[in-house]
Amino acid sequence: MAVVRGVQEQVHFPTYDAISVKAQEQLRDVEPSSTLKFFVNVQGKTKLETNMQAASLLPHYNTFEARAMRVVISDLPPEFPEDPTATGDHFDVIDDCGKFFTIVNGDVTTIPNREGAITASVELSVGRLAELFHAAKESEDGTAELDPSDKEEVTLFLPTPQGKDKVHHQKAQEIADKNGSVKLSLEDIEGLIEKLGKFAPPVEQLNPNNGSGTIIGKIVYNTVTSFIVGEKTMISMPTWFFPSGAGPYSQTGVFTTHGEPSPLATFRFAEPIYIDKQQNFRVEIEIPDSDTLKDIQKLYGPFKLWVVLDGYMTRDVQ
Repeated sequence: MAVVRGVQEQVHFPTYDAISVKAQEQLRDVEPSSTLKFFVNVQGKTKLETNMQAASLLPHYNTFEARAMRVVISDLPPEFPEDPTATGDHFDVIDDCGKFFTIVNGDVTTIPNREGAITASVELSVGRLAELFHAAKESEDGTAELDPSDKEEVTLFLPTPQGKDKVHHQKAQEIADKNGSVKLSLEDIEGLIEKLGKFAPPVEQLNPNNGSGTIIGKIVYNTVTSFIVGEKTMISMPTWFFPSGAGPYSQTGVFTTHGEPSPLATFRFAEPIYIDKQQNFRVEIEIPDSDTLKDIQKLYGPFKLWVVLDGYMTRDVQ
């Protein structure tokens, strides 16, 4: 429809933009810097991620009165990739009675101690280590088990005077048939996770709701959010100043969210902030501490971080 000249309308039209991390990817893959920028990179995003049409500009010759600002953080279960992997050596292979395995005259047998016993080398992915971490945390003895016949994850070795010999897969299958397993303690698993370096998941995703904090807490208490209009900073405060007023909510600890899920439970400006026609604007979330930055950049998706400018759009009537 044609624009009606000289006639405008004012509508409640929140403007939003998001940084989105896909499953099995990390935040560093999307934004490697210490400052997350919103309303700047809007191309190629879905309607779930933004309703902006152009970077840092309102559509056409519209103006906007920002009455409130929200920071909304998703709290979805992460999905970890199969690569990279971490390797480790000299893990015990034992049966249900705590006996060790060896090979005597070509036959698999058990012995009471580690001397001359078969040991295991393992190669495990990020996702597999996360699974084993949870299994060890939930077990009574604080250990997780691996199948010794799994060629993708486990390699068995028999000590010899010359060093060690690789155990044939058929013998590994015999050990598995005799209820043998590779035992990994919680400390072993944590050591392997540390070997992943920058690809290791943060503790908040690896072990959520254990008193170490959540992803939401990690972000809101360690970042500073600034609203900038025409290169002038209109407000700059720690992110906890801008509750989401959205998302699931529970006082039982099953779900956590940043603020009561009500549109009123968010920060409202004392006076509206006015964005004029064709005036640049953006929101920045800065992570000042370098160690915290490294931890936050390790976050695995699916993960979304929205900034919402809630207010009134003035536009031409069509």
